[in-house]
Amino acid sequence: MNFIMVSTIILVLMTIGAGVYFLDKGTDTNKKKLKKVLRFNLYAFIPLLVSAIILLVPNFSRAEIASPQAASGLGFIAAALSTGLATIGAGYAVGVVGSSALGAISEEPQILGKTLIFVGLAEGIAIYGLIVSILILGRL
Repeated sequence: MNFIMVSTIILVLMTIGAGVYFLDKGTDTNKKKLKKVLRFNLYAFIPLLVSAIILLVPNFSRAEIASPQAASGLGFIAAALSTGLATIGAGYAVGVVGSSALGAISEEPQILGKTLIFVGLAEGIAIYGLIVSILILGRL
């Protein structure tokens, strides 16, 4: 178990070190370089985190569907995923639509009401995810 902890810590430090190295590699910082560094860290860190969870908590990866407790546990995970992923999608949509709406309003202030409708529609995604999770929790 100590070997797994030490190797996980070393891999995390290597990921952080690689990000720092890529940032300090050049003197000019531009968006492409920053996106490249963040993409590398994301693609390296998330699989590392998942493998560390599976290795450090071995019972986490074993789901026995035969028992009713495990089935209800998977139902809770499904409800959490439906709410979480829907709110992430809604946040992204509101960010894109909201910034576009602000640009449009700055050019033509009369369309404020129309742009608020589009932002409200983007918020509806989160509400749908919440409704789905309530339906899942109602079945447990």
